[in-house]
Amino acid sequence: MLDSVQTKDRVEEILAQHKGMEGALLPILHAVQAEFGFVPQEALPIIAKDLNISRAEVHGVMSFYHDFREKPAGQHIVKLCRAEACQAVGADRVAAHAIKSLGTDWHGTTADGKITLEPVFCLGLCACGPAAIVDGKLVGRLDEAKLTQIIGGLK
Repeated sequence: MLDSVQTKDRVEEILAQHKGMEGALLPILHAVQAEFGFVPQEALPIIAKDLNISRAEVHGVMSFYHDFREKPAGQHIVKLCRAEACQAVGADRVAAHAIKSLGTDWHGTTADGKITLEPVFCLGLCACGPAAIVDGKLVGRLDEAKLTQIIGGLK
């Protein structure tokens, strides 16, 4: 983990790369998260000052979009679709199984730091639901047995 000076320096470099860009807040937040794996809280006032907006506005945008994290994710990320089409074919059962199997809730990470569980609200695989993204790879027709197999392979 970087210290505060290193974090500040790297955030300022990212801000410089986006200088003059219209609507730069989202690209900056994405770049910061790509750099650190999450958006450190100490980055928010630096970003706000540079963009001449309030820290509350930066935090509001960050918290509105589910892809931004306030703390590091686990080594593996399991995103389960929560949209209605997936729910209609069993996503709620799969989600309950994931929460129980991993021992964590949404946006949580297992105690060993291996797996972070996140909800997403449509992956465009409606005909193949329930759907998920596991470490960036789409998975369709997910059920409890398939999820157990996937989780076992991540540990």
